[in-house]
Amino acid sequence: MFFVLAQLGVNPGMNFSIDDEQDLWDEYITADQNLALIKSYMYLKVRLMFDPPLSGSLVDVMKAQIAEYEFRIMISVDPKLVVEEVAIYE
Repeated sequence: MFFVLAQLGVNPGMNFSIDDEQDLWDEYITADQNLALIKSYMYLKVRLMFDPPLSGSLVDVMKAQIAEYEFRIMISVDPKLVVEEVAIYE
C-alpha cells in the first residue's frame, strides 16, 4: 500500500513498511504535510482487501471513496496538478 502512496506522490523514494507495533504514522507523515487523509485511505484499502462488505453497492461506495481520496492526496502533494488540469480543459 505504501508503494501506491509513493506513486501518488507521497514521500516518493521512501521505503516505508510496517514491521511491528513500534512503527508510527509520524514516521511516515509529518505534521506539516497535512495528509491525515492517508489514514482513512489506508483503512478503506485494507478493509476492502481483507474484510469486504457483503453488499455490492457498499463495495462500490468504498471504491468511489478510495478514488476520491487518491485524487485529493495527489492534489495535496502537488497542487499545481489542478492548475494544469484546468488549463487542459479551457
